Amino acid sequence: MALPKVGSIGEYIREQRQQAKISLRQLAAAAGVSNPYLSQIERGLRKPSAEILNQIAKGLRISSQALYVQAGLIEDREPPSDVITAIRADALLSERQRQVLIDIYESFRKEKRTEDEQTSQNARPRHDSGSDDEPLPEEFLAALEPFAATPSNGNVTQETKEG
Repeated sequence: MALPKVGSIGEYIREQRQQAKISLRQLAAAAGVSNPYLSQIERGLRKPSAEILNQIAKGLRISSQALYVQAGLIEDREPPSDVITAIRADALLSERQRQVLIDIYESFRKEKRTEDEQTSQNARPRHDSGSDDEPLPEEFLAALEPFAATPSNGNVTQETKEG
């Protein structure tokens, strides 16, 4: 995820909150912190703990890692991904859809890194059948279960369960 160039963690939190169109009060309630405390964090008067950053990240529905990197608690080890930036910026997707797409994308990247590590260690590379139709991991299949593609036109429809 691309991190904007801002001067402090507070400015970053404010920017993320404004992009999400969430008021200070709404974020404070979602994060379980007081309005004045969140305001002080945003103005750079207080430095939040990792636990508070985690709560704020949940309230903003963003990665805790992004806040930790911005706060200087951890180093950003990978260059930002344009794909994740594009997914997060797509206003037509719901938050759940964004997260599922990001999770799937990250699983593919992790799988590729594992393959690259095996190859670099002179391990036998995984047999490629030439098919792009590899099965998705179980956790993603479960997340995608409420959505089904109709074979005739490819449109996604919401299924309902009765009974």
